[in-house]
Amino acid sequence: MLQNNPFLNLAEFVSPYAMQSFIIAMVVLIAAGTIIQMIHHKNVTYFLNNAKKAKLSATKALSAGEKATIIAKTTVVDIGTTSELGMGKRRLAHVLGMYGTILFWVSSAVLVFCYTSEGSSTTVWSTLWHVGAILTCLGGFWFWFFLRVDVSAEAFPWYRIIKADLFVLALLACSTFGLAWSYFQFSNQMGLSYLFLALFVVANIVLFGGVYWSKFAHMFYKPGAAIQKNLAEADGSRDNLPPPADAPEQFGLGIKREEPKHY
Repeated sequence: MLQNNPFLNLAEFVSPYAMQSFIIAMVVLIAAGTIIQMIHHKNVTYFLNNAKKAKLSATKALSAGEKATIIAKTTVVDIGTTSELGMGKRRLAHVLGMYGTILFWVSSAVLVFCYTSEGSSTTVWSTLWHVGAILTCLGGFWFWFFLRVDVSAEAFPWYRIIKADLFVLALLACSTFGLAWSYFQFSNQMGLSYLFLALFVVANIVLFGGVYWSKFAHMFYKPGAAIQKNLAEADGSRDNLPPPADAPEQFGLGIKREEPKHY
């Protein structure tokens, strides 16, 4: 089953151009949702203002080479390995989900744009598509059922759902329904195959169409925040800045938190 290309078989009934147009439409939804959220929550304004304050408070001028090194290190270490989570199960679950999702999305695009014409075949990208979906499910379900902060720290049940959970739930639905679609297609159970194909399409629309309401856009905010933080630490401006009192809520900044009470 891992070598099955479900998009190639789907091309017998659905035009490859329609599938490619669907992917392009999802990319447009990502861009539109992210831009609208940035404008509404004034995230860009916050980052620019914070950068100006940091520049005025800097005690050291960084060269272009030093900035490039810090950005590269932040991208590879902090972002690439989610080092801010420390060592442990939570970090492992995030890494599995993150790289599984990247693999799933990239291989989906490759399969749709390159391997849906008659006579085309690939075992490598088909296998990567399934592996990516499986890794996403492993990391996502592990996180959802066992590692969520509100569950472990505040004793809320796993089924407590809030608006911010839209991203992870839609992502899990995409990978789960995608795997089910491929399995039933490979098993020649066409009725179930079409059912899970429909669910797969709906899950994608919810995932990419719900960018404005979910945590999807944080995938773009967090790298920028991490790079800005490390640059500020390197030029000394971070130590000279007061805690931001007007930072957007989604960054978890500027919010006064009570000291933990022990009884």
